[in-house]
Amino acid sequence: MCLGSPERQGSVTIVGAVSPPGGDFSEPVTSTTLDKVQVFWRLEKKLAQRKHFPSVNWLYSYSRYEQALEPYYEKVDPEFQAMRDKAKVVLQLEEDLTEIVQLVGKDSLNESDKITLEIAKLLRDDFLQQNGYSSYDKFCPFYKTIWMLRCFVTYYDHAQQALAQAPPDHKITWAHIKQHSNDVLSRLSQMKFREPSLGEQANVKFYQDFLEEILNSFRTLNENAI
Repeated sequence: MCLGSPERQGSVTIVGAVSPPGGDFSEPVTSTTLDKVQVFWRLEKKLAQRKHFPSVNWLYSYSRYEQALEPYYEKVDPEFQAMRDKAKVVLQLEEDLTEIVQLVGKDSLNESDKITLEIAKLLRDDFLQQNGYSSYDKFCPFYKTIWMLRCFVTYYDHAQQALAQAPPDHKITWAHIKQHSNDVLSRLSQMKFREPSLGEQANVKFYQDFLEEILNSFRTLNENAI
């Protein structure tokens, strides 16, 4: 309960900042802080230098409230947690593949890994990166987050399925998929430009229609492969 009038309820969020010397997260103050906090945002200088804002490292940052929020997520959208976890896996795989690419080049990767790198790039640049000075990106309603994530994950899953289910005499590569769905890929990167001011109903309808376009694109690809 808040003091003053009118009578109202509120919450308090405390944000603490720790800057470990030399970036050493094992030093005592930092390690003790990490043992206590429930949410950790690891800010990265390299991301800031690349103009990637917010410069929060998506691999090392975490929240211990995920389990407590499960009932809320289930109520809003039962698929959200699975989609979020899939996006985490894609970004982690990208981190692992980056070392291989630096050593032997991208062409040495198998077709599945090439898809992973492409979708991870979209997630980094067109989902996690925001422009705080824009009307479309200064804040992101939860429904917009869910639908953008659904479109990214749907494309990723169906691209991987297209590779796995292709008949032996009609091999499909990532280059084939990319060429066939080039328009869809372009629109995936532009989803963030939808204005929240258009309203939830109009925006959800837009994302639903786009999701159907993604599915139709892969239906056509699979039919041609038969």
